[in-house]
Amino acid sequence: MEQHRTRPPQRRQPQQAPLSPQGTIDEAAAVYRVMDAKPEGRPRPVPPAVLALRRLPNPRLTGIGAGLFAAAVMFALACLDALLLDGSATVFGVLFLPVSALTALWVRPADLVTAPIIVPIAFAVGIIPISGGDGGFAGQTMALVTALAVHAGWLYGGTLIAGLIATVRKVRLMRQRRRRGTPGSPAVRNRDEQGPRRPRR
Repeated sequence: MEQHRTRPPQRRQPQQAPLSPQGTIDEAAAVYRVMDAKPEGRPRPVPPAVLALRRLPNPRLTGIGAGLFAAAVMFALACLDALLLDGSATVFGVLFLPVSALTALWVRPADLVTAPIIVPIAFAVGIIPISGGDGGFAGQTMALVTALAVHAGWLYGGTLIAGLIATVRKVRLMRQRRRRGTPGSPAVRNRDEQGPRRPRR
């Protein structure tokens, strides 16, 4: 009798779908992008001095408020100077410079013009305790005028600092308004007068 040979069953291998040329190109492009990627979006490290300046308070004072602030601070510093350092005009002048800068930085944008006017008044008010002078109102007035004339360099320096800071802030504010196109700008005004544009046919 003939015996039939039994063959072991062959396992069928799963057929893989052929890759399209478009899929191969896309995968290669993706791999190339990953390998060629550069960390350009990482933020740059901020210097410690800039971080310290950002932590400082940033109020917005009116013209009167900035004047009262500068005058009160300079008067208080002059009183401390008279008590601790016997009325040193050099120390008073050095302290006047940062107060002038803060006054110009903290005044609100609408009152930037008043910054160079406020600072000399604050200097005159603050120098009263260290100007000296005897003999009543006339003697103290003469001593104040003499002190202002002698220490005019510090007065001009603080006024110049306040004027420069106010000018820079004003220029930056004008540039921001031009970029944003505020309702008061001439470009937006002309656009509103012309009305909406009609679609072309």
